[in-house]
Amino acid sequence: MAATLQLVRETGSLMELRRRPFHVMLDGNDVGSIDRHQTIEVPVEPGHHTLQVKAGRYTSGRRPFDTADGEIVNFRCNGAVIWPVYLASIVKPDLALTLKHK
Repeated sequence: MAATLQLVRETGSLMELRRRPFHVMLDGNDVGSIDRHQTIEVPVEPGHHTLQVKAGRYTSGRRPFDTADGEIVNFRCNGAVIWPVYLASIVKPDLALTLKHK
């Protein structure tokens, strides 16, 4: 039985400064994309995995996680929502996108 990775792209009440779709990278492979206010589910094999989101040269950090049979693993992501982080991401692209385990 497979596990499920559920990824939500939410911004709350703040304005998201990076609006284009993010590519979802599971274990270094592109498994789809996610747009603003969207949720996607990706089947994953039980075991150890790494998740990252990308938009062009901009990335989130890599987030490791483990799954078991039938488990649902939840993450949320968004682009920079405040100008100082947005500007800093021009120099350090891995600050541009946020990815958190829920």
